[in-house]
Amino acid sequence: MFQKTNAYFLLILAILFTAVVLVFPPKPQFDYDFEQFFPQDNADLEFYELYKNKFENDNDYLLIALENPKGGLLDKNFLDQALLIQNEINSIEGVDTVISILNFEKPIIGVFGMRWEKVFKWETENDRQKSKLEMEAFRSQLISKDGKSLLFWIKNKQNISKEEGDELYLQIRSVFDKSDLSPRAVAGKIQAQGDFIQLMQKEFGLFFGLSILLILLMLFLIFRSFWAVWIPVVTLLIGVSWAFAFMLYFGKSLDVMSVMQPTIFLIVGLSALVHFITHLKTKIDLGFNQQNAIAEVFKDLFVPVGLTFLTTSLGFISLYFTTIPALKSFGITTGTGVFIIFIVCILVAPGLLHLVKIKGKNVTVQLKSERALRLLFSWILKRRKTVLITFLAISILSIWAGSTIHVNGFLLDNLPSNHPIQNDLDYFDEQFGGSNPLELYLEVGEKAGSLLDYEVLQEIEKVEAKLQELLDTASLISPLTLVKSLNQAQNQGSSKAFVFPSRGQFQRMNRFLDRDLGDFGIRVLADNNKIGRISSRIPDYGTLKMNAIRSQLNEFVKAEIDPKLLKVSWTGTAYLIDLGHQSVTSQMAKGLGFAFLIVGIIAGVLFRSWRISFILLIPNIIPLIWMLGLMYVLGVEFKLTTAILFTVAFGIAVDDSIHFMTRLRFELAKGISLVYAIKRTFLETGKAIILTSVILVSGFGLLIFSQFGVTHFTGLLIGASLIFALFADLFLLPLLLLPMKQVWEEKSKRLKQKIT
Repeated sequence: MFQKTNAYFLLILAILFTAVVLVFPPKPQFDYDFEQFFPQDNADLEFYELYKNKFENDNDYLLIALENPKGGLLDKNFLDQALLIQNEINSIEGVDTVISILNFEKPIIGVFGMRWEKVFKWETENDRQKSKLEMEAFRSQLISKDGKSLLFWIKNKQNISKEEGDELYLQIRSVFDKSDLSPRAVAGKIQAQGDFIQLMQKEFGLFFGLSILLILLMLFLIFRSFWAVWIPVVTLLIGVSWAFAFMLYFGKSLDVMSVMQPTIFLIVGLSALVHFITHLKTKIDLGFNQQNAIAEVFKDLFVPVGLTFLTTSLGFISLYFTTIPALKSFGITTGTGVFIIFIVCILVAPGLLHLVKIKGKNVTVQLKSERALRLLFSWILKRRKTVLITFLAISILSIWAGSTIHVNGFLLDNLPSNHPIQNDLDYFDEQFGGSNPLELYLEVGEKAGSLLDYEVLQEIEKVEAKLQELLDTASLISPLTLVKSLNQAQNQGSSKAFVFPSRGQFQRMNRFLDRDLGDFGIRVLADNNKIGRISSRIPDYGTLKMNAIRSQLNEFVKAEIDPKLLKVSWTGTAYLIDLGHQSVTSQMAKGLGFAFLIVGIIAGVLFRSWRISFILLIPNIIPLIWMLGLMYVLGVEFKLTTAILFTVAFGIAVDDSIHFMTRLRFELAKGISLVYAIKRTFLETGKAIILTSVILVSGFGLLIFSQFGVTHFTGLLIGASLIFALFADLFLLPLLLLPMKQVWEEKSKRLKQKIT
């Protein structure tokens, strides 16, 4: 198959397909939708979909804080200009409502019925001073806590698409560009999506370019030959173009997880090509004919290298067994892309190698590296007890450390703490009570007819009081807000009357209770007032703290709220994201279970022994355990984007063990003793394992410099796990194999009989 004629034929096929990709290039599309991190096939998600149909999305809004750069908030010129900006934004297609202190009105019930009066007036100095007292009631809501900025709450069209959101945000920004005022801070879905994608595009190109430079450097340092540099680079570029063409032709958009894919494809492919070229150079240095050497190397390494690509690919594909769409998509596309890289290596590299003249060199360097490995092998055998105790002790400590790590994810924890988006979110958390949506679903119990029954409202008041205690926020909107507003209206709009009314006051407002809070821009009642919501904005406290808050509220509701009057349950986008983070244990167990099963089957097919399958798993479970210890030391918490890395790390780390075991199988087939076979395997594969580990660690190390949390931790944790895997394969695996002497001798005899 890899003789010169066949290799040229395969190369021509690859060139033709590459030409098709170049002539009909797929159009890359970048997308970011954090809803892709919601757990699917989940009752809470199904409930939220129904909830949205009754009310609305809880995240279709944009927050803009506006500060006067030339003076205080009560400056008339600033307020006039701010109102003009608000009105212009309100007129943009796609904007549903704009609410601010500038247009906020309160109801007043008089002799002639209900009328609406502006809360804030600023035409004269006297107006501004009178309104100043009213504004105090809106601190941390429509006015910043420090009194220096006001808030525009812009509710956009429901279920807005990415393209529509980008266009809408550009139009809103253009309104500010034409004025002398600039936002102090901005936060919202349509803004975050656009900024995320700009950062993704920047990092995608950056890491692709850095990966190419790294490959050039590594190949030059390893081989010092021009042909050994350009042939792998051309092969890998073709492979990457095929992998992304496959994704894009099938309509896959590039997302936040795609930033690391070019590096993964290039580095995994490079490690395989280094195996091929290292063995090829060794044969040519020993005097083998070039054409025969190429054919023999690719024939001998086809199975072991193919198996390493298979396990790496399956490590990613195992993410399909999670319930998170973003992880499913990343796993399938990356796993498929890895296997495409292998196909390209087989189609392209042999033909290119036949095109060049490869000269043999002095084998002194080869002998030096073998001498170093021989000394290392002897050292390991002499200190086997020390080695085993060391591995056991570190593993026990890592398991203990890992058991103390909490699950704690954040809505935008992919961003660095100093990123402008994060800085704006911090500002809203500090000055306006937060930007993260909070939603609770309310439903009447069997003894009540409406959420506006007085007894039910009393129960809602208890729930809100507990929420305010737990969340340290006063900004809650619910059916109770409607009743408090009406009580205020009955008292000539006095802010002191914005409280839960007495039963007598409540009876006087009955004729107004059919009015929803539509005038305030948010719907809080539905289905003839039988269902409703409590809505708020809070800081992004993280999964750990929010789980504690939810548990405390659930316990309070169970103990203090009569279920026959009121039923309360959590929902919303933030709640679903937290559910996804909470599921990391089951997500990780599913992925690792699949990966362990596949590797076990591969080992079983190769060696026909469950004992050998078990031994193969041990040195590859060790890196995962040590990774737990590293997470503890670095203070890295469990979340979706770190938990799934265990499966990916296992799929990549097991490659070296498969190389080792495949070579050992070949040595045993010669009929030599187990100890000598292990030694020969150690010496033959040791250099290639070290080289490929250095390449993989260097490649994944690039990702540490990413601004995206998921990419950063992928580089950090997988790079570390590969170092741990190298130690396990060189120090631990040979020692685990030594007690298997009798089993190996029986296997060796059977293998020898088959060969002869």
